[in-house]
Amino acid sequence: MVKIATWNVNSVNKRLPNLLEWLETAKPDVALLQELKCVEDKFPRLEIEAAGYQVALTSQKSYNGVAMLSRQAIEDVRIGLPGDDGDEQARYVEGSTFGLRIAALYLPNGNPVSSEKFPYKLRWMERLRKHAEDLLRSEEPVILGGDYNVIPSDDDAYDAIKFQDDALSRPESRRAFRAILNLGYTEAWASLHSERHVYSYWDYYGQAFDHDNGLRIDHLLLSPQAADRLQKCEVDREPRGKENPSDHTPVWCELSE
Repeated sequence: MVKIATWNVNSVNKRLPNLLEWLETAKPDVALLQELKCVEDKFPRLEIEAAGYQVALTSQKSYNGVAMLSRQAIEDVRIGLPGDDGDEQARYVEGSTFGLRIAALYLPNGNPVSSEKFPYKLRWMERLRKHAEDLLRSEEPVILGGDYNVIPSDDDAYDAIKFQDDALSRPESRRAFRAILNLGYTEAWASLHSERHVYSYWDYYGQAFDHDNGLRIDHLLLSPQAADRLQKCEVDREPRGKENPSDHTPVWCELSE
């Protein structure tokens, strides 16, 4: 089996003890991290490499930043999502490892909807759709994993009415997400589970985690060649309950070799 996980760590240096503990216990073969919130020379590369992982990343000061960690070499690395050479936000890294083409991505939040942030989110998602379509042409097994900042359905939010006008669940965002799936991608967790109200994110405020007031916004999208090998996909709630946690928790899947 090959185990691939995605986790928005919400500041990699602040969560480093939790991250290293999780890498040791969960033992993912590939880990996709979002919201590094540090420049590249501040990324804890030595600690990650000492844990047995090679690293490909793109980052910027204070916010955004994504990384791919792999127990094997990462080859043919692409930094940045194609389609807008002027986009300087560090939200996308892609590479080949374990015989898979894998991307770590962090979609724009898009709030407030009345600002330029929402059109930027939709443009970013359209660029992702086009690139996802290009990746299918290779007929390689592809995994697009990360914090999508999209609540796919009302069952993926603890209070659908509260979020109906939020950029994460606006009809435009959901349509853009479905447009990627309609290319032929499989959303790993949803394809294997019928449970409702299972979440990957809980706000820090209002004891959201204690009350399970969460959202499911972290997803692993698999091309047909990868989906054919999908064996399991789960949400690992344990890291969210640790001291000094990220507000997200890992989502992981296993593929047969």
